[in-house]
Amino acid sequence: MAVKPLHNIWIRRQQCPCGDWKCYIKYDGDDQSTVASQSVKSELSSSSSLSQEVVFTPYVSQIFKSDDEAFEYYSNFARKNGFSIRKARSTESQTLGVYRRDFVCYRSGFNQPRKKANVEHPRDRKSVRCGCDAKLYLTKEIVDGVPQWYISQFSNVHNHELLEDDQVRLLPAYRKIEEADQERILLLSRAGFPVNRIVKVLELEKGVQPGNLPFIEKDVRNFVRSCKKTVQENDTMLTMKRDNDLLELLEACKVAAARDEGFVYNFTTDGNGKVENIAWTYGDAIRAFSHFGDVVTIDTSYRSITYGMILGMWFGIDNHGRPIFFGCTLLQDETPKSFSWALQVFVRFMRGRRPQIVVTDMDSGLRDALAIEMPNTKQIICIWKLLSKMSSWFSVQLAMQYSHFKSEFDMLCHLENVEDFEHQWNHLVAQFGIGSDKHISLLFSYRTSWPFCYTRNFFLARAMTPEYSKLVDTFLKNILSPQSSLKCFFKQVGTAASFGSEKREELLYLPIKTCLPLEEHARTVLTPFAFSALQQEIVLSLQYATTEMANGSYLVRHYKKMERECLVIWIPDDEQLHCSCKEFEHSGILCRHSLRVLVVKNYFQIPEKYFLLRWRLESSLIPLDDQIIANSNDECSQAFHSLTATLLSESFISKERFNFVHGELAQLLEHVRNMPVSDQSISPNNIVKS
Repeated sequence: MAVKPLHNIWIRRQQCPCGDWKCYIKYDGDDQSTVASQSVKSELSSSSSLSQEVVFTPYVSQIFKSDDEAFEYYSNFARKNGFSIRKARSTESQTLGVYRRDFVCYRSGFNQPRKKANVEHPRDRKSVRCGCDAKLYLTKEIVDGVPQWYISQFSNVHNHELLEDDQVRLLPAYRKIEEADQERILLLSRAGFPVNRIVKVLELEKGVQPGNLPFIEKDVRNFVRSCKKTVQENDTMLTMKRDNDLLELLEACKVAAARDEGFVYNFTTDGNGKVENIAWTYGDAIRAFSHFGDVVTIDTSYRSITYGMILGMWFGIDNHGRPIFFGCTLLQDETPKSFSWALQVFVRFMRGRRPQIVVTDMDSGLRDALAIEMPNTKQIICIWKLLSKMSSWFSVQLAMQYSHFKSEFDMLCHLENVEDFEHQWNHLVAQFGIGSDKHISLLFSYRTSWPFCYTRNFFLARAMTPEYSKLVDTFLKNILSPQSSLKCFFKQVGTAASFGSEKREELLYLPIKTCLPLEEHARTVLTPFAFSALQQEIVLSLQYATTEMANGSYLVRHYKKMERECLVIWIPDDEQLHCSCKEFEHSGILCRHSLRVLVVKNYFQIPEKYFLLRWRLESSLIPLDDQIIANSNDECSQAFHSLTATLLSESFISKERFNFVHGELAQLLEHVRNMPVSDQSISPNNIVKS
């Protein structure tokens, strides 16, 4: 295999946080589609289509343009019929060159006994050859000066059992490691992956079931063994590429710093002056941190197997619920020392300011570094990243019980009381007999950082929602496509993180649902993202009853559901509300229980202190489109409400009507979303009325 330049390839860090190198993580719902995976899927589909394609039985005097064409035809016939073939004798002359080719069944002939090697325990390999007489002989002739080949002899009589489709693909003749897979195998081997894990990684990346690759573990082992020299050459080449690309990245940082005074970067070098770690951020990100730096997500999910480096990304969540880029780092390893350096640099970038909350994955190196560098910052484990590991940890050992365990564990995650959690945890462990499991022990050791009962008192700014997690994943996948160099990666990060290239903010108009004055007022203060969350609480608050207590506090309970009642403490002097559900402390959005008390108290506006600055329209980093805000009037909304109310009534008359309306509306919505946005604003005067 020739040595050639390699692309920078990013993969998820699949090492389990339990520390056992044999334990790896398959992330639920993770789809790392790559060029290689697409090629394998197409290969598998072509293999499937081959099994369905009609391949006619060869016959004597059948003509082919070349012996290669004949061999391919016979090979396809053999695969379709449960065997493989090999090339046997060839005969040549001075005038015609090679004029005869013999193709035989892979079990043709008998294995000739070899002289035993002078070793203590020689291997006694059993031969698959059993004297099968199935064959196809070709003869070349010249017709009108043009050479052609015809079948001179053919026999399809086998003295052995023919294989089924799922078995024949495992014959050596049909097992093939494509060039893209060879490159990936060498990279994983260089990174220290054992052969069995290389096979598992390839299965995960390609989205195929175990054992469905077009090659087996033995082929990978033989390939790695035969390519030791190539691996060494690749290792030398990759070391040179890593050093050169890091120098190019460092130079790109210097150029960016000269062009933008807000851009900052930092790096470390080893004893030979080579770059080890590097980090950078932009002026816009530093300014954004002053508004939204209270909650920071640190994502260390990806590593470059080309360079052997860990990627760390810092994100915040803005007042529109979208991820904001705060910084990026490339680290030589995942030790607490490297993470400590990255955290120190991040704090310097942000001019000494530290977040109140850091949301991370389960990572012992990062946890230890945070405890040292940010002792007053609370670390929270992202619940969605934790849940994505559950299948890898428990699905095999629990087998049919796993789905029941998963549902019980989900309920456990959302318990509000610590005592209830501790009790239910012990019950869960005993119920499924997993008390000695290392992953259960790991989860329990991290328990103050992930269950709701332990995190509900901390402000997370809705950074733990599945929607936000998906947006972060999308951001990462957009910048982690294969690049030829780190300099290209640097440009992609800069493009994705740029605020200046974005258009003026266009706000989604949300209609009023309750006609309560406090809802109308909130819409003028909050962003659509924050208002949508508050509006949901306002709507639900109408389903709750209040009971005033002697001290002026209120017990608030749902009129029908048997859920736990909440205590709302009301201090009228300075309009303070404190609810036992802790929703406002957790998300910055007033809860339904407190809102119910305000309605009972005849409040027409929510007190200003309960509109956090981070959720207000005025905190937007990008200029807002004043026209859209001004023209989001209720007259336009009423025009739609009237039309949709009539449409709803008419569609409920019959199932056929409902299905038709549902299908048409789905298409209409997709069409409207894809329409370009014009500069013309909506006003009551330009609404087309029918």
